[in-house]
Amino acid sequence: MPTPESEYFKKFKPKVPPTFDGVDYDNDKALRAARDSILREQWVQVMMARLVRDELGKCYNREGVNHLENCGHLRERYLQLLKTAKVKGYLFQQQNYIEQGEAQQERIEAALKKYKETSGRPS
Repeated sequence: MPTPESEYFKKFKPKVPPTFDGVDYDNDKALRAARDSILREQWVQVMMARLVRDELGKCYNREGVNHLENCGHLRERYLQLLKTAKVKGYLFQQQNYIEQGEAQQERIEAALKKYKETSGRPS
């Protein structure tokens, strides 16, 4: 099995970020690299959740009746990872542009303000 720093590992390591931002959709190689990077990142999150789950099981067996107190940090971490650790694929991100950051927040606030004005209800 190759080590993380071996030449074989570096050969297959993705060189693009896990996003479609700035990808030329006419360039097939760049598009496939972005897809692979997104899927790889999703699988890394799933495997991280699996590792935490395994550690939680070991802690539960080791601690016995005190598992609620002594394994709480693993339980909370596992529950956090369960929310995001899903393999969703790349099609939604590829076909839909999702605004990020402040622009999205401003758009939501403007829509909420417009709704309150048109509904005639007091805040």
